[in-house]
Formats: sequence, structure tokens, C-alpha cells
Amino acid sequence: MIVTRFAPSPTGYLHIGGLRTALFSYLWAKKSGGKFLLRIEDTDRSRHNEDAVSGILKAFEWVGIKSDEEVVYQSERQDIYNKYINILLQNGKAYKCYMSKDELEQLREEQTTRKERPRYDGRYRNFTGTPPIGVEPVIRIKTPETGSIIVRDLVKGDVEFSIEDNLDDFVIARADGMPTYNFVVAIDDAVMGVTDVIRGDDHLSNTPKQIVVYEALGFKIPKFYHVPMIHNAEGKKLSKRDGATDVLQYRELGYLPDALLNFLLRLGWSYRDKELFSRNEMLELFEPSNINKSASIFSIEKLNWINGEKIKNLSQDQLANLSGIESSPVIDLVRDRCSTIIDIKIESEKIINQPEIYDEQSLKKHYRDDNKKILNIFYEKIKNNNISLAEAFAQVLETEKVGMAKLAQPLRIALVGVAQSPSVVDVINILGIKEVIYRIEKFFERIEK
Repeated sequence: MIVTRFAPSPTGYLHIGGLRTALFSYLWAKKSGGKFLLRIEDTDRSRHNEDAVSGILKAFEWVGIKSDEEVVYQSERQDIYNKYINILLQNGKAYKCYMSKDELEQLREEQTTRKERPRYDGRYRNFTGTPPIGVEPVIRIKTPETGSIIVRDLVKGDVEFSIEDNLDDFVIARADGMPTYNFVVAIDDAVMGVTDVIRGDDHLSNTPKQIVVYEALGFKIPKFYHVPMIHNAEGKKLSKRDGATDVLQYRELGYLPDALLNFLLRLGWSYRDKELFSRNEMLELFEPSNINKSASIFSIEKLNWINGEKIKNLSQDQLANLSGIESSPVIDLVRDRCSTIIDIKIESEKIINQPEIYDEQSLKKHYRDDNKKILNIFYEKIKNNNISLAEAFAQVLETEKVGMAKLAQPLRIALVGVAQSPSVVDVINILGIKEVIYRIEKFFERIEK
């Protein structure tokens, strides 16, 4: 059975790169009939942020990604880490290192002077003497001293790391007893039965150390998929300005969870030329073997397009509930013009609410003498005759021999405050004759003043 996991550190919000990794992991597990697990890596209590933990969990709830077991917190697993540290010590695969901070700093300075890579020199690797007094030891794992470690990555291919150039006997537990990142990640993945690790390629350089831990304890090494980063349009690391913000902020900006997941799925993964995916299609079609080897580019325009397409599939009542407005035919009238739920609210309220101000640029361009005349003729026709709005509109255009814009644009300004709206005929039909007459009268009154 395939078991995947997502393991964020609670030092800040869940950003879209993290959510994409979680989505890939979730889809692969679910497609395969396996399990998706969530682990909070909170061993560094100095950087722990409880609000961040809450935000991560809320973000997962919003997008509908659920862990198949209870959420695991590393801070509650110290006994498990101690158990495996002791096993390594007993089997001679780890040892206590009494090197002081001053000694370590001196070693690094000497190596730097000789233009060597700073690395621990293994002086306590086979130590059998009397430990120095007053020094609390760290625990180091014995790393192979020569050769290389090959990471068999299913996105990037085999990646070889020379031991001399990349590794030493690294610390797996600090002097205060707290285990280190690469040790606990390997232990947790093994103990939790994780078979497939999908994560950002910024973790690729950590993988050799984790393999050392797996092999020292006889654990099966999982399959690795290291996913390239998301870049901005300039090909640089994504920043908050580019869109690397809290996942929950996208909810506040009016994006649908299905749209955000669809967008993230296509950032670094593809299926033929298909752009839009339902949740079922995501589960059916996702294969990690199709993850792109190069970095993907974040495009807010693409996200807006996908969100707009998803909005078109929602009912009038669903959109009313999401946007916090009363369900009305106006929603169906404006939906094709909207990229976000906020747009639905703004564009709907332009029609639902009577305008308080009238756009100056629209007035300058579309409310000249000829426009005033045509609008007055339309107003008199609907006020004094038993005629439908659509019929009156058509008759005015015909009798006055003018193009639609001559009447449509000033009428839009009178009804919604600006010269841009959906079909003006649709707008007047939704508002009804009494409301149209009232708004035109208010417009004349305001403009005259």
C-alpha cells in the first residue's frame, strides 16, 4: 500500500508551494488506494507558532484535503526518537561526541584557511578514553567515510552525492537531547510506514543524510519525488508580491478551493493539453511520473481564468451564499464577467444597488447632447406608454435612427453609474420598469444639480 505524507514546520503560514506538495502527495495516495498522512514538524520549539499550526489545519480543511489518520506532532514523539538513538549507540553506529563549540570553531577556521570544506573530522568516532569533564556530548551518526550516496529520484533521475564533498558524521541529537531535523524525518517516515516521499527539490540535499539514517537502522528507503520550485514570471523564487502568500488569503480574495487546487495541479504537472480538472479527474489522472523536471511559473492570470471557469459551474444560490448577497438573476447575468467571488459581489451590487455617484469619465464620453436627447426620449416612452422596456428600447433606436451605443451607454450610466455593464437590455429587464424609471429620474436630478 502506498503511504504518503505532508510534513510542514509550524513557523509560518501554509503557502501555495506547500499546498501543491500536499496535493500531489494526497492524489497519489488516494489514486492508489493508500493513505495520506499529515505530520507537524514542531521539534524546534523556539520557532513554534501555535497560530501557524491552526492556520495549516484550517487551510487543509478549506481545500478539503484530509489526513487518513490523526495528525502527528513530532514534539510528542521524543520517546520514539530516544529509542532509535539508543539502538544506534548500542550497535556502534552512532557515538557521543565531546567536542566543544570552541574546538569545532577552531577546526572550521583551520579547514577554511587550508581551503577545505568545513566538516567534522571524526575525532570521537572511535573514542575509548575518558570523556572530558563539563562537556555535554552531542550524538553523531557514523557516515560512510568514502564513496558516494545515490538518491534514486523519480523526477530528476539518479543524483549522486560524494561523501567526501557533502557528508560527515552529522549530529542526530544535540547536547540538550533534542534530535535534529534529518534524523527525526527519517525516523518518522519509517515508523509511519511512508512509502513515497513527494516534496520540494529544496529538500534534495537533505536526502543523503536521511538515507544514512535509514541504512543504519535497516529501514526500507522510500521512493523519492523531488518537485521543482514555483518561480515568478522572471524565473526567480516566488515572493509574497508574486503570490507566495497564506493559502487562506486566497479564500479572502475570492478564489474557490477547487480552482486553487486545479491551478496548483497544473503548476509542474500536465496531462496532454487538458487545463481544467474536476476533483474526480485529478484523482483518476494524476501520476507522479508526469511531474515536470523544470520549475513552473506562477501566473495570476491563469489562476483568474481557472477560477472564472469554475464560477461558471456553480449555481446562482451557491454563488449568492459564497459572496454573501441575496440570490438573484443578477448573479447569472454577471458571472461570465467575473474571475473571483469578490467580483460576483461587486458586479452584482452595481446592478442591485442604486448608484450613489456617476463615473466622470463615462459621463464625458457618453453623455453629450445627442445622448441626452436619446435618453430623454426613452424615458418619456416608458413613463407615459404601456410598453415593455425591450420594445421601447428597440423603438427608440429605430425611430431616431441611431446605433445602440447612443442609448445603451447613457442608460447604463443612469442605471449602474458607469458605462460598463452586462447587456443593457438584460439589465433593464431584471430591474423592471418602475426601478428603471426611478433610476433615470434620480440620474437627471443629480446631473442637473
